[in-house]
Amino acid sequence: MTNETIAIRHDWTREEASSIYSQPFPDLLYQAQTIHRATFNPREVQRSTLLSVKTGGCPEDCAYCPQSAHYKTGVERHSVLPVEVVRSKALQAKEQGSTRFCMGAAWREVKDGKDFEAILDLVREVKSLDMEVCCTLGMLTESQAERLREAGCYAYNHNLDTSPEYYGEIISTRTYEDRLKTLSNVRKAGMTVCCGGIVGMGEKADDRLGLLVQLASQEVHPESVPLNMLVRVEGTPLAEGGKVDPLEFVRLVATARIMMPYSMVRLSAGRTEMSDEMQALCFVAGANSIFAGEKLLTTPNPGEDHDNKLMKRLGMNFREHKECHSSIAA
Repeated sequence: MTNETIAIRHDWTREEASSIYSQPFPDLLYQAQTIHRATFNPREVQRSTLLSVKTGGCPEDCAYCPQSAHYKTGVERHSVLPVEVVRSKALQAKEQGSTRFCMGAAWREVKDGKDFEAILDLVREVKSLDMEVCCTLGMLTESQAERLREAGCYAYNHNLDTSPEYYGEIISTRTYEDRLKTLSNVRKAGMTVCCGGIVGMGEKADDRLGLLVQLASQEVHPESVPLNMLVRVEGTPLAEGGKVDPLEFVRLVATARIMMPYSMVRLSAGRTEMSDEMQALCFVAGANSIFAGEKLLTTPNPGEDHDNKLMKRLGMNFREHKECHSSIAA
């Protein structure tokens, strides 16, 4: 990481994003890598672990999600996991090198009461292990966001998924404004924001860039930007479809790094479909975080051994400490 300061912008246009994204591939990677080296250690990747602490039965109709109650996908439902189970999973993740532990619950929104109290207990427990705690629980009110922060929640994940224009093709039970309101409540409470999207849902490149413009237009850029490649699950409306062009995905990673220079850009769902070479290109393009473990909520993920071997082959290493976003404010 150099001492050079990269300007932060919040007024990107779709046309500017397209101009960055569509430039010759070597030029795009050079620009992204130059910015990445000025804001982060280019040889270091942060590792997070994601656990589903409440699975299945979600009333939302997100077309990509195997946990939606609208679709028959074979996902086994379970209520909020006991504290001792989550503690064991978090300790295992920490021993394997993860610095952030994310807990997901398949809800439309958090309901005050027994379940939310159970989540707060889980947050306190994981926080006591000296890990960054992240939650993704659906929509949040201001008071719920404040209580999560007080319990020790460091980050809250709430993805925008795609562009505002394409959003209605994927979800009808929650509006884009609902999502932006939750992000606002998270900010007001003092938590960091984890917000990204999914590619491979039938959207065009312009929609992917529209998502990045939405993220980069926020008053404070999301500290974490997870980029997911759709994992197609039988039973969901998006079970059938073509694969994402690997180089288009790398272009998106590079464009995200350029537009949001101090955000962690995370390779999330879909890594089992990415070759080692594709992931290596993503790291060159500015990705500096991954989700580790055998499973992401209910979908497969590369195992620890594979990730460790890939880092060794690349001469890179996993970050060993928490507080993983850039020290320069976004």
